[in-house]
Amino acid sequence: MSSMPNTAPDGQPDPTGEEVILGVDTHKDAHVAAVTTPLGVQVASASFPTTAAGYRDLLAWARGFGDLRRAGVEGTGSFGAGLARYLRDQRLTVIEVNRPDRAARRRHGKTDTVDAMAAALAVLSGRAAATAKTADGPVEMLRMFRLARASAVKSRTQAVNQLKAVIVTAATTLRDTLTGLSNTALIRHCAALPDTAPTDVATATVYTLRRLAQRIQTLTAEERELQRQITAVLNSNAPQLLHRHGIGPDSASALLITAGDNPDRMHSQASFAALCGVNPIEASSGKTRRRRLNRGGDRRANAALYRIALTRSRGDQRTQDYLDRRSSQGLTRREAMRCLKRYIAREIYHLLRQLDPIDPTPRTA
Repeated sequence: MSSMPNTAPDGQPDPTGEEVILGVDTHKDAHVAAVTTPLGVQVASASFPTTAAGYRDLLAWARGFGDLRRAGVEGTGSFGAGLARYLRDQRLTVIEVNRPDRAARRRHGKTDTVDAMAAALAVLSGRAAATAKTADGPVEMLRMFRLARASAVKSRTQAVNQLKAVIVTAATTLRDTLTGLSNTALIRHCAALPDTAPTDVATATVYTLRRLAQRIQTLTAEERELQRQITAVLNSNAPQLLHRHGIGPDSASALLITAGDNPDRMHSQASFAALCGVNPIEASSGKTRRRRLNRGGDRRANAALYRIALTRSRGDQRTQDYLDRRSSQGLTRREAMRCLKRYIAREIYHLLRQLDPIDPTPRTA
C-alpha cells in the first residue's frame, strides 16, 4: 500500500491542467515520488511499493495534480528500471537523473523526499536532460550476456589459479606428471584423474584437482556459449559494426550498451563521445595548448575505443598516417591516440544511427 501523500497547503490534489513535473527516488522495495510546479514549488510527495499496482497508483496520484508529461527518475538502470518502463509505456518522457551533488546535500540534508524533489527540479532546470535507456531490446540482451560471461571468465580464472596452486604443493610424483603441460592439456589431464574417494592427503589432492578441472571445463563451455549468443545478437542487429576494421564482438557490444536500445536519445556525435569519455577536455595554460584525459564517461566503452584504435594503429595504413601526422604537429603518442579515439567515436555514432529497427530475436546461422 502507498503511504499517505503530503499535499499542498489546501490538502487536496487539484488537477488544474497546469503542467507538473514528477521526481522519483527509487529503492528496492519502495519508491518515493514528489511533484513540483513549473515554478519549482513542491506540491506533494508520497511513497509507493515497487509492484505493478504500485506503479499504477504512483502515476494516477501524480496525474491528479495537473498535466504530467515528464518524469525524472533516479537509477533507471537498476531499482528504477521497472518504473521507467511503465512510465514510458504510458507515454511519459522519462529523464535519467543522477544523485544530487554533495554541495546540495550539505545544504538541504538527505531524505528520500528531498532526493525525489531534487530529481524533479533537475528535470525542471534542465540539469538532467538525458533520456533514459529503454532497456527493452537486443542491447539489453547483450548487457545480460556480457554480465554472465564476465562472471564465467572471472570464475574460470580463479579456478585455474587454484588448480595451479594445488599442483605446487602436490606430491612430487603427481607434480612431475603435470609439469610442462599447456593449460589446455593440464586441465584435460586433471579432469581425467581417477575418481577415487579421498582418504588421505594424496587422494584428496587428486580429488581436488579433478573437481577444479571439471569446473574449469564447465565454465569454459558456458563462456563460449554466451559468446555465441553475443555474436548472434550482433549479427542480427548490428552487422555494420562487425564489418569495420578492428571492431570485434566484445568492443561492439560494449559500445552498443553505452548507446542503449534507443540511440536516438543521443542528439549528436558529441554526446556519444561524452558518453564514452573521449570528448576533449581543455588543459591549456599560457602558451601551452593541450587537452587532457577525460576521466568521465563509460570506461568500458572508452576501453573498447582504445582497443579499436590500437588494432588500427598496427594494421591500418590510414590510421598509421594519421598518427604520424598528429605526432609531427607536436602531440605525444598518447595525445594522438586520444584524438584517434574521438574520431572513431564519431564513426561509431554514425553507424549506430544507420542501424535497422530493433529486432529482439537473434537469428541463428
